[in-house]
Amino acid sequence: MHNLISYIRNNIKINLLLFFIIGAIPAAYAEQSAENIIKERQALFSKNYNTAKRVQSLSSKGKLDEAKRLMMEMSKNFKKLLTLFPENSKEGFGTEALPSVWEDKKSFDALMQQSSDRMVELTKTIDKSSDIEVALKQNMWGSCKSCHSKYRKEH
Repeated sequence: MHNLISYIRNNIKINLLLFFIIGAIPAAYAEQSAENIIKERQALFSKNYNTAKRVQSLSSKGKLDEAKRLMMEMSKNFKKLLTLFPENSKEGFGTEALPSVWEDKKSFDALMQQSSDRMVELTKTIDKSSDIEVALKQNMWGSCKSCHSKYRKEH
């Protein structure tokens, strides 16, 4: 009988330990996942900004085919950004996203999609544009400004 009670106590201890470990894993994973998501979206926004500067430079030099390739890359990045604002990534890890992203998620997502669409449209019309600088300002830099003014902390 004593062995049975000892066996039961040990099993209870082991089960409690397992429940604790199993319960802690999702929380740790969610935290890591939020950090990775925030870092990934920051990297994509930074990449788009650097790419936009290259598009500007290439366009001013008349290298429109190279600029168009980069515009399509930016378009894909904007589409990817649509997936990088889940509920668990609202704060922490240096995010500069404002709560308005999640409070008005439909508008934010529409702006990301519009930014992607504008880049695709720009690849189709930039050859015909009488003023490339104006086309870039309206379609590329205008999208950036719209998002920053509503959805990003000032720095």
